[in-house]
Amino acid sequence: MFSSVVIDANLIARYGGNGPRYTSYPTADRFVEAFDAEAYRHWLHNRNVGSQTRPLSLYVHLPFCDTVCYYCACNKIVTRHHDRAAVYLATLAKEVALVSRELGADRKVDQIHLGGGTPTFFSDREIRELMEILSKGFDLNPAGEYAIEVDPRGVGEERIAHLAELGFNRISIGVQDFDPEVQRAVNRIQTVEQTFAVTDAARRHNFRSVNYDLIYGLPRQTLEGFERTLDLVCKALPDRVALYSYAHLPTVFMPQRRIALEDLPPPRIKLALMTCAIKMLGAAGYVYIGMDHFARPEDDLALAQNQGRLTRNFQGYSSGGDTDTIGLGVSAIGSIGPATIQNHKDLSEYAASVDAGCLPVMRGIEASADDLARRSVIQSLACHFRVSKESVSIAHLMDFDDYFSLEIQDLALLKEDGLVEMDDEWITVTPAGRLLVRAVCMVFDRHLREGRQRARYSRVM
Repeated sequence: MFSSVVIDANLIARYGGNGPRYTSYPTADRFVEAFDAEAYRHWLHNRNVGSQTRPLSLYVHLPFCDTVCYYCACNKIVTRHHDRAAVYLATLAKEVALVSRELGADRKVDQIHLGGGTPTFFSDREIRELMEILSKGFDLNPAGEYAIEVDPRGVGEERIAHLAELGFNRISIGVQDFDPEVQRAVNRIQTVEQTFAVTDAARRHNFRSVNYDLIYGLPRQTLEGFERTLDLVCKALPDRVALYSYAHLPTVFMPQRRIALEDLPPPRIKLALMTCAIKMLGAAGYVYIGMDHFARPEDDLALAQNQGRLTRNFQGYSSGGDTDTIGLGVSAIGSIGPATIQNHKDLSEYAASVDAGCLPVMRGIEASADDLARRSVIQSLACHFRVSKESVSIAHLMDFDDYFSLEIQDLALLKEDGLVEMDDEWITVTPAGRLLVRAVCMVFDRHLREGRQRARYSRVM
């Protein structure tokens, strides 16, 4: 059954504070440097132990951008020197060789995601070279899901055709807002015509899915201007829409220091922007997947949610099921079994480690049995808005109500406010609680319960 959502301003005001996005559990702020290259090597070696091997996916971080977008919180390197791409590819080739050697015989890859930065900073020849590098280290499934993030300002019909030839079948386009005033304020001038041309080209070349990224809460954003943007989005009808809340953290992300605080919309306008987007996307036929994602009913995300196959990972929601992910490139995050691994964030440290023949691990974590039980609950809530107590009890050899007795007490408060419903068998997030599902997930986060620092999390709403 497709998800519905109810917007309750009072609940948003009460529960819409800072919190994790739960692209992993434990969350990235819990990673430790004690988890090193040797720990990663152990899990690469042991991935094939047992009767079943999980599907394998690759995330490749391509960090370079031609220009800086002031709102951006990604790990990127702004440069006009395109020769840096060739050097980076050479380092990636060495990392792929290191990882594939440790991984063993089963290297079949069903999913690839190129993120950034701006992957299309790399030329057609360089992206082809990258795919050749990956094919040397892994067994790429020709029928797999291959996704790439593109900047439509530098991508035309020929580039889209080339990506399709290489096997890419999913594309994500950064839009943020079509309002020229907002675009000037964030240093990203991108016309409607450029965006629509890439969208149309992707469809002509049989891409299975087109995603648009939108952001609400940007400087100089108005309700009228955002309505015009949403009108255009609904006209283009991308298969998916990611609707993100802008988090202004200029002490953490230096480009945001160029955004004047007085240009940001006040909380009541930001809430109106979000409300407008949800209503207009709903009226256009989009399904609310959860947190920050919407999809057309026929899209794989909506079908996976309807069939109970939806998962959540570092790229957001995924229809590919629970996979092991190899993270490649500077700052990339991957996961093997119970382990989550992050590469060095600094490019020079990443390259030096790889050049020395070492897996470039900066930090990571090995989930405990408790973490795995909580991860299953959080995943179920985030992806399906409900969790079966019996399923968790059987999978993790526990009595749910006894093990999570403190959490159930806390959920009683959320139940009083109408965010959840509970009975002997299920915990269910209500339509009024779905926009705030992160707040429901936080109840099961033991690390938050222990009172550790939360200041750098983005807002739930």
